[in-house]
Amino acid sequence: MRSLRSRLRSLSISIKTKLGTLVVVSVFITTGLLMVALRTETELRFITVFSVIATLLITQFVAHGLTAPLDEMNTVAKAISHGDYTRRVRGADRRDELGDLASTINRMADDLEAVDRHRKELVANVSHELRTPIAALRAVLENVVDGVSAADPETMRTALKQIERLGRLVETLLDLSRLDNGVVPLRSRRFEVWPYLSGVLKEANLAAAQRGLSSGSGSHSRTDVHLHLDVSPPELTAHADSERLHQVVANLIDNAVKHSPPHGRVTVRARRGPLPESLDLEVLDEGPGIPESERHKVFERFNRGGVPSPHGPDSDGGTGLGLAIARWAVDLHGGRIGVAESARGCRIQVTLPGIPQPRG
Repeated sequence: MRSLRSRLRSLSISIKTKLGTLVVVSVFITTGLLMVALRTETELRFITVFSVIATLLITQFVAHGLTAPLDEMNTVAKAISHGDYTRRVRGADRRDELGDLASTINRMADDLEAVDRHRKELVANVSHELRTPIAALRAVLENVVDGVSAADPETMRTALKQIERLGRLVETLLDLSRLDNGVVPLRSRRFEVWPYLSGVLKEANLAAAQRGLSSGSGSHSRTDVHLHLDVSPPELTAHADSERLHQVVANLIDNAVKHSPPHGRVTVRARRGPLPESLDLEVLDEGPGIPESERHKVFERFNRGGVPSPHGPDSDGGTGLGLAIARWAVDLHGGRIGVAESARGCRIQVTLPGIPQPRG
């Protein structure tokens, strides 16, 4: 909006300049015709008529050049205000303030269209994700109430699995809300990397094993994938927000496990970074990898990837927010995250800057 206001101010200056030019040209035309009349003894009334006609023609030409683009911009702006984000202003290739203003309006329309699309995708994804566990939980409880099934541990584990899935979805949505609001403070501290990452991997293994008791398939309940931790040197320390870093590692592990082949291996590798207490992390899997053309999109919201999961198309693909949340948490630290070249599978690199360096 600031850019739009600045364009409008520039446009106002440009219009004043053109109107001033119009006045100057009209004066020159009138003066020229008056001089011609004096030299040729032409009657003054004819000169006046010719001067008025010429001035009107020039004014009409200049006014049309100014008002036609503005009328179109007004029409497009009204359409955008009514929720039609598909309209665009022509003439954005003009090399003047009107062209700049048209480009600004078109960019604003692009941004609003993207926001509207993300909103619709969020509603669709959340509706889909909520409908499945709620329907399954309702079926289990109805069977228990109607006496079709007994309230035995196996039935309760099935119900618990669906509740846990709902809980994971709620946590994801809360993370997304924090991401949008941008109000999450960092609580960075120094910690030992080996025991910290070891605990994250153990939590991932225990959660998968517990959910696997009542689910035979799905990326979140696979117990056949081996998680391996590689930290060097063993006494490595880092400085970061442990809760936010947990989100990064857990989401990267979840994504790697989901795309791992049966009995595959996922490696979490940690090394010392170039700055004090900085950290270089890598998560590697043995899956099909990510095509180079898709790598720039893997951290976008709702992106579920174009690579099919090796363990079947019916598995739970999630909301497509895990890697977006990981990028958000890394950005909070001022770090970097990206897909790196790998001879096999996918390798995602994370760099955390460590202790903030004083500016001098």
